[in-house]
Amino acid sequence: MPQEFINGVTVLGNLAIDVIDGAPRSPGGCASFAGVALEASGVPGRIVAMGAEQDHSLFDALLERFGDLIRVLPSDRTSAFRLDYDDVDHRHMSVDAIGPVWGQAEVEAADPDTTWVHLAPLLRTDFPAETLKLLSDRGHRVAYDGQGLVRADRLGPLVEDRHFPAGLLDHLDVLKLAEDEAIVVADGPFDAEVAKRLGVPEIVVTYGSEGCHIYTDGEITRVPAAWRVLDVQTTGAGDMFTACYVANRAAGADPRRAAELASDLVAGELEKRRQVRSVQLG
Repeated sequence: MPQEFINGVTVLGNLAIDVIDGAPRSPGGCASFAGVALEASGVPGRIVAMGAEQDHSLFDALLERFGDLIRVLPSDRTSAFRLDYDDVDHRHMSVDAIGPVWGQAEVEAADPDTTWVHLAPLLRTDFPAETLKLLSDRGHRVAYDGQGLVRADRLGPLVEDRHFPAGLLDHLDVLKLAEDEAIVVADGPFDAEVAKRLGVPEIVVTYGSEGCHIYTDGEITRVPAAWRVLDVQTTGAGDMFTACYVANRAAGADPRRAAELASDLVAGELEKRRQVRSVQLG
């Protein structure tokens, strides 16, 4: 039987260890970026993430900043990625470690109590179709980051393809795709016909500084970016956007308004990064 939940969003996802341009290990994964979005939205919510206990100390700064907003569950391993940037807009990714799988036991441990649950997979295997069905059967509305559709669970250079199980789409209320992911999923240009074929009621395709398109009921809503922020590294921007979008949908905002608020947040956070970078470069 569906449960009674509070109007808000719970973000579920794996912690990740990122090595960016050969720098020391840094905290990654949606949990490292979604806190900013939930905090800014003011919507009731929390983040539950999984990673190996020996790696939890890498994320102490996040726990200190966000406190009870983030809860970390133990697992037998932690996702890990290597990211090398040619410039601020182009990067090469490699998978150094494949993270844990969320099943019934992990969902029960997380025990989300919000109307919405946002799933932030790093690879295709993070959230099996059975887990999505479980969350839907619990009575949650389910949002899903589309990188989990296209990223193969394979070590080495990141492989993106469209060989995802069709069942991953069956229990989604919102699917978010970045432009490159949308092209992979569609096997070409993404349009209203592709959106209809996928069958997810609400699909958001983001285009970076060009804004996003929202596909609902056969209609396309185009939402421009708040403003352009150039010459800045954008790791985590998609996580911030989606978490903020879903939080505002949970609060009752329509898709257009939720996208506008998410775009404002991301532009503001990237502007902060740009200013820090300018100071560092002197």
